[in-house]
This record gives sequence, C-alpha cells and structure tokens, in this order.
Amino acid sequence: MEEMNGAEVLVKCLEDLGVKHIFGYTGAAILPVFHALEKSDIEIVVNSNEQSCAFSAAGYSRSSNEVGVAIVTSGPAITNTLTSVADAYGDSIPLLVFAGQVPEHKIGTDSFQHISVKGIFGDAAKKVIQLSNGDDIESIVKDAYYFARSGKPGPVVIDVPLDKQQKLHEYMGMNILRFEESYHDDRHLSDEQCEEFFQLLAKSSRPLLYLGGGLNSEAGSQAIRELNEQLGIPSVNTLMAKGVVDERDDINMGMLGMFGTPYANMLIQENDFFFAIGVRWDDRVAEKVGFAIGTDVAYIDINPEKMHQIKIERAPKFTFIGDAPTAIRDLMNYAKKQNISLDIKQWQKRARFLKSSWPLDYNRESEYIQSAEVMALLAKYIDENTRITTGVGNQQMLAAQHLSMQKEKSFMSSGSFGTMGFSMPTAIGVHYANPNARVISIDGDGSLKMNLGELHTIASLDMPVKILLLNNQSDGMVQNLQDANYDGIRTATQRQKDVHFADIASSFGFNYAKRISDRNDLKQGLEDFLNSEGPCFLEVCTDREEVLYPKVPAGGAYKDMILGPYIKQI
Repeated sequence: MEEMNGAEVLVKCLEDLGVKHIFGYTGAAILPVFHALEKSDIEIVVNSNEQSCAFSAAGYSRSSNEVGVAIVTSGPAITNTLTSVADAYGDSIPLLVFAGQVPEHKIGTDSFQHISVKGIFGDAAKKVIQLSNGDDIESIVKDAYYFARSGKPGPVVIDVPLDKQQKLHEYMGMNILRFEESYHDDRHLSDEQCEEFFQLLAKSSRPLLYLGGGLNSEAGSQAIRELNEQLGIPSVNTLMAKGVVDERDDINMGMLGMFGTPYANMLIQENDFFFAIGVRWDDRVAEKVGFAIGTDVAYIDINPEKMHQIKIERAPKFTFIGDAPTAIRDLMNYAKKQNISLDIKQWQKRARFLKSSWPLDYNRESEYIQSAEVMALLAKYIDENTRITTGVGNQQMLAAQHLSMQKEKSFMSSGSFGTMGFSMPTAIGVHYANPNARVISIDGDGSLKMNLGELHTIASLDMPVKILLLNNQSDGMVQNLQDANYDGIRTATQRQKDVHFADIASSFGFNYAKRISDRNDLKQGLEDFLNSEGPCFLEVCTDREEVLYPKVPAGGAYKDMILGPYIKQI
C-alpha cells in the first residue's frame, strides 16, 4: 500500500495495465496527470488537437490487441474528442479517454472551461464515468480498461476533477487479472447447437459467409480461416472485416454493399444460406438485400440488442449470442470431430468465375490520372506488413475495393460514422502499435484538411508514416451524389484554387514530398514514395470528373447495381 496523489494513482494504473503510449494534449485541468506521466516510462505523443489524440488512440486499438488511451484537459478539449469517441463507438473500438475537469465543488457552475461530460457523451460512448472524491481511482481505471474491451467493445470516457487529481490516495496495487477475468465470456456452442447448425448448412448448395468486424482479431481471423480450410465456403466481408481472410483467395469476394466489388454484389444474389458473423447489418449493406428472401440466415454476434433486431427483421434459422471467434472455433472443432465436409464444387466454381470475369476497372483513356488507377497500382505493393488507413470519400471506397488485404487489423477505416479527418491521426496510432510495419495513410484533399495539423505531428516526431493524397480539388463522393440527384448542380463541393499540399508537407520537414500530375511519372513516383525512409508524402493530382463504380443506388437492391462504363465482363 502506497500513498500518492490521484494523478499518480491514475498513471500507476496505466503502467500496471501495460500501457506504453498515451496520445494527449495538456492544459490546466489535467496538469497533475501530465506531470505524473513525466516520471513514468509511458511515452506521451502530443497531437495537433484533441480530436486527433482520440483518433490516434483508437488507431492504436484498431491495429493491436491493446486499448488506446487519450488524455486531454477540460471544456473545449474534451468536447473536441466527441467525434472520435462517437466514431469508435460506432465501429465497436475499445478506447479510454481521460479528461481533466474543474474541481468537484465547481461542477454545474459557470466555472471556466466547465462542461457536463456525462451529459454530452452519454449516447456517444459505451460508458461515461465522472470521478468524485469518494471514488477509488485504481479500481475504476483498471475495470474501465477491460470493460472497454468486453462484450461489444467501445470507448469509456472518464472525467477527472482537478481536486481529485491532487488529493492523496492509497494505492493498493490490485492485480489486473481480477478485473480482466471478471469479463471473460464463457459461452460456448454445445454439441447440440453445432449439430443444428450443420444440419441447416447441409441443406444448402450455395452457402455464403458474411464476415464482419467481430472477427477482426488474431483469434477471429485464425478461427474462420481454419474452419474454411475444411468447408471452403465463399465469403464476402464488410469494410470493418478487410483482411480477416486473405482477399487474394479466389473464393473470397471482398467487400459487399453500396460500393462493393461487382463479384461480391453478384454472388450475394445467388446464395441459399447466408451465414453472418460479427456484423451489424449496416444499412449500406442490409438495405440492398434480396438475400433474406428465400434464403436461410444464420447469425452469430455478441450484441444482444442487435440480435433482437435481426431476429425480428430477418427471422434467422440459427442464432448464437456470444464471442464470434469462440463460436467459430466450436463449429470448427465439431466439424473436425464429425469429419464434416461440403460438396459445393459448382458453387465454388461460380464464385471463381464471377471474380475472374468481372474485374474492377476505370477510364483508361482519360488524359487525367484516375484515383482508381492509383489504387490498382498500389495494390501490387501490398503485403502482410502493410497497414492502411483511409479518409472518407471516394478514395476510401476505392481503397476498399482494390487493395487485397492479407492480415487482420491491417485496414483501418471509419465505417459506421464516416468521419473525414480520420486517416492521418489514426495512422499515427497504428504506427506506435506496429512500429515495424509500413503504415500508409490514404486520403483525399477534403479529408486531409480536416486534421492537416497532423502533418506537423508526423514530421516533428520523425515518424515513418507514408501519406498518399489523391487530390481532385473536390469532395468527390458528394459531388457524385449531386450529379445523380441534383441535375449536376455542384454546390460547395469544388475548390477552385489549386493548393500544392506536397509543398506544405515539405515545409513541415517531410523527408520525401512530391506532387505528380503526369501519368508517366506515377509508377516511379509511387515506388520512390514507398521505398523512402521517414515521413513521406505523395500528392497525386486526379480527375475531378471521375465517378465511383460500381454502386448500388439508394433504395435499390443488389440487382440494381450500376457497373458504369468501364467495368465489363471478360
């Protein structure tokens, strides 16, 4: 038992939990915590703003098995993190955000930089905790770390009044296993449930796996790959599940949905058994449905609320509420024990045929570089050591379409919330969680500007983060929507002045910064960018008139998919 102030207890808890980095921005109401961190081995990464701090912390979580931690001050600092917290909540990403707060006796007054954190974050976080002077910091912080990871993961926001940080406390040194084990999910599929599942599957001749972010972990990826080594079921995946299976495999069809690959969106129309695992049935996928009509559905997920919704909407024939990797391993063990295999050679052949016959393509005759062209070229350089982050917009969907990821937690994108400004700060967190990986941040000019200050963070800390900017001087995805729905009237989506972002990166001190507008320079420029050391920035000027294909129109079904003028059967 040791006596120390509350800030020191908080930092000691983070050390006990194995935290190696925090992402933060200091201020008066959180100074005791930062001064306690100064005496710790925990590295402080200072971002350009508090939104970026929380994005970086969430990027740390997205790309590792740890929980990222952001620490900021009160008032505008904690409200700046709201978007990042909501983003993590939407994508089920564990995250800890600590905020300084005015002294407890000033809460609820007009005190300088006071805001009701609990009131603002209540619907945007998994849990919000306002520490009071009677609370035990140690048990709350250690429990919050594992609560953020448990069940349907999500962000926990902890509001720490200044006087709570300064007051002396007794630090007990409680074993973290006590908290970790309290959240162990012991639910398994019984042999009877496994038998029920495989009896249902045996009736199918065209089964399809629908893989979601609930499998995006080492355990989840390994389990589904091992199960499918035995069963060989074609798969489609959500944006959050890229890399869960090796997308180069000829029966793994890639991303489905509004901007899914043509072959994924075609194959889904033909299945007769739809096995959804760890998915939230996003409207950009589920509202395109036709697959629930006349198709048997099986569903595994850890979220009881989502299960209740899907039972009403889809009437699945088989369901299980529990940890997806655990359930898949139970099915795999049963299949091996019973020597279960499937005779679906014709269906596998159909999947291979569609994938080889309907490749993605773009306007190869344009005088301007196409964003799709850049992604198709980058795809040739992706390996298991590559980690991708994206902004939001056409470049995000083109990256998801073209880049065949090979490993879980290798593709980080804002799924549910669709947050512009996501890519660069997330890449910072990904780098610290994976210091030996090649981290590439893919952005559009609109999204890049949202957190432009992270150029300074990356350069000043000499991070080997590579930023690939596709600059079409517009908000391309919204412009496409305007062209389709507003008779081509483009209001507030174009920027007339041509800003040279590579020059901005160079002024910040990037080791490599280049701008390309000529197609003949693209391949060499991309290779130089990928092979250069330290902070690297490649700006590629792309076609403002490029349209993202394929797409399923709003209100349409997969059968209504528009392939555009360039995607054709071969």
